[in-house]
Amino acid sequence: MPIIAAPQDFHADDLFVDFTAEFGLYLKCEGFNFAGSIKLKAAQAMIAAAERDGLLGPRSVIVESSSGNLGVALAVLAADQGYDFLCVTDTRCNPATVRMIEALGSRVHVVTEPDPVDGYLGARLRHVRDLVRADDRHVWLNQYENAANWQAHYRTTAPAIADRFPALDVLFVGAGTTGTLMGCARYFHERRPGVTVVAVDSVGSVTFGGPPLMRFIPGLGAGVRPPMLDLAQVDDVVQVTESDAIDMCHRLARKGFLFGGSTGTVVTGAARWLADHGARQAVAIAPDLGDRYVDSVYEPSWVREVTGRLDAVR
Repeated sequence: MPIIAAPQDFHADDLFVDFTAEFGLYLKCEGFNFAGSIKLKAAQAMIAAAERDGLLGPRSVIVESSSGNLGVALAVLAADQGYDFLCVTDTRCNPATVRMIEALGSRVHVVTEPDPVDGYLGARLRHVRDLVRADDRHVWLNQYENAANWQAHYRTTAPAIADRFPALDVLFVGAGTTGTLMGCARYFHERRPGVTVVAVDSVGSVTFGGPPLMRFIPGLGAGVRPPMLDLAQVDDVVQVTESDAIDMCHRLARKGFLFGGSTGTVVTGAARWLADHGARQAVAIAPDLGDRYVDSVYEPSWVREVTGRLDAVR
């Protein structure tokens, strides 16, 4: 095991779970770092870019809109590097995530009312812009448009998959900000054009043109179309209901694998696509683990309220 001096110095980038017998895929696990998710990569890259551009100084307050995981990642880095950080989230953020951000010494602002048109994400972005206009100490990294977001996955996530699976046919990537999706898609389309890149999104997300609907699981999906998205880089799209994603999380948990809601969405979409199309070798990306979801995705009363199904959890 490595000896590290900073929390960002450790990330298990080569851990895959073999689910080929049941789902026809290998699952790349991105939750094994001190931030607990794939978002540590984007957070590192965006802070490094802001430092190179001279945007961050001793008085700076990093501010970012996040549904949870990026907030934790930025709180980890802010604590290590001595920055102040304010995370702007909304009521769908898992309570455990809010507590983690605060435990790391950062602040959290919870938006309680969605924008009438652009939902909670639109309301979060409006609050961030107001903060930046009101005080020049606030530095918005803007994960939704920051090229360092997708470049982090172009440099790290995609090559790790390519090195481990030289015969890869299909890659499944969840779509949130689309940073992971764009970084991986650009890498494989440039270096391994035979690989099909399939985006997995939540029903109710507007990312790929669907109607906006209320969503309860943080992470994937968006109420505002991600500016980073380039549809030319995406070969296919699968949309998954939150009810099906929750069912998959519980199915995986019964095997001893406690994953987050985004992973349940991605595995559901990948399994459905593979059942229709097939593939010799397929990989899906699991953004995080499930410990932050024990009060939501794994809580029977919460699940029944969200899905309306009395049989949602047995």
